[in-house]
Amino acid sequence: MLRGVNQQQIFEDQEDCDKFLQVLKDCKAISEFKIFAYCLMGNHIHILLQEIKEPLELLMKRIATRFVYWYNIKYQRVGHLFQDRFKSEPIENDAYFLTVLRYIHQNPVKAGICKTVAAYANSSYNEYFKSSDLIDSDFVFDIISKDEFAKFNSEKVFESCLDVEDKPKIKVTDEQAKKIIENISKCKNVAEFQILANTLKEKYIKKFHKKGVSIRQIARLCGVSKGMVEKWLR
Repeated sequence: MLRGVNQQQIFEDQEDCDKFLQVLKDCKAISEFKIFAYCLMGNHIHILLQEIKEPLELLMKRIATRFVYWYNIKYQRVGHLFQDRFKSEPIENDAYFLTVLRYIHQNPVKAGICKTVAAYANSSYNEYFKSSDLIDSDFVFDIISKDEFAKFNSEKVFESCLDVEDKPKIKVTDEQAKKIIENISKCKNVAEFQILANTLKEKYIKKFHKKGVSIRQIARLCGVSKGMVEKWLR
């Protein structure tokens, strides 16, 4: 699982999703790993794969580096896109393999994005019912039939495999937020912050957010539009 830094959105449009899948195909050709499932969510990515030629750390670095290089050019940004190192866990038997596969395909349903796994365009589910040069379906269909696969993925069980839920954040009150803003920026009021250069505003806003000040609080207490705050936090 890969997650956006600061939980930021990774995929802004379909082109971003298509590019990530193309990167997967290109890296698969180089690293010779097998892919059994994927799901591209707004701010995180699930991939079920088997390493063959290269260790997991190397192939994941290859995937992330290629995508981030393209992404940063497209959005005219610099720096990291993904949060820390990828998260992973081993799969040691067929039963758990199928559980994880279903968990990945059901992520959009669990998130309330769609009502059925088939309705989500950016997962591997529908690739099991057509010719695919990305998904290695043979192993799955050696375990269960295509009809059983469809029924299994549609069962409403919603397991929690590799837990991607964030720990609840401690809410920062407005008074606490004001102190954080003043301590970091040395600005005693909104007017003082508004006259700062944009480069300084962006630098400080990133620090405020890291300390737990919400986007809405930053916008309200610093006199900066919510859209601009979100742009600087990307």
